[in-house]
Amino acid sequence: MRKPGLWLCLILALLLGLVALLAAGPWLAMRGIDKAITQRSPAQLEKHIDFPALRVNLKAQLADRLVRAAGADVQSNLFGGLALAGASSLVGASVDSVVTPLGISAVLHGQGTWRKATGHTQSADTYAPPASPEPFAGVQWRYESLSRFSASRTDAAGHRTTFIFARQGLRWRLVDIQLPPGWAAADVLG
Repeated sequence: MRKPGLWLCLILALLLGLVALLAAGPWLAMRGIDKAITQRSPAQLEKHIDFPALRVNLKAQLADRLVRAAGADVQSNLFGGLALAGASSLVGASVDSVVTPLGISAVLHGQGTWRKATGHTQSADTYAPPASPEPFAGVQWRYESLSRFSASRTDAAGHRTTFIFARQGLRWRLVDIQLPPGWAAADVLG
């Protein structure tokens, strides 16, 4: 003899579990990125970061900043426009080469060497491994919609960096980093 109440409870529990998984998705993605950075694993980064979307968004953001910084005088001048187009291409190529799993690993490796050289190690011992960057330490978060999540952090100088995550199916991935004015790569990565 089957009990309809048992099936209803089972379906309800499954739906509740699915909602909990979707709600926890951004934190799971941030934790996965932190773990991949600590382990310096490009393959793990690729699971939690949508690199093509991130490249497109960063290129657009940096190109906009370049055009705004150049001003109307440079934009209206023929040679200024050509120089601006060349600079935009250079920015795009730089983003293409750095915003990849291997590019991020190289940046993190260089940052690890810099941290060790400046004494930012896991312990007081100068021969200890470098301290791991923590890009999501102290973030303020919010759901912007059912498929968009933002985590923002402010550095000591008051500059705000916002990490944007988007839901892709049941999985959340980093798709954009809104950089503060005068940003430096080391500041964003922790």
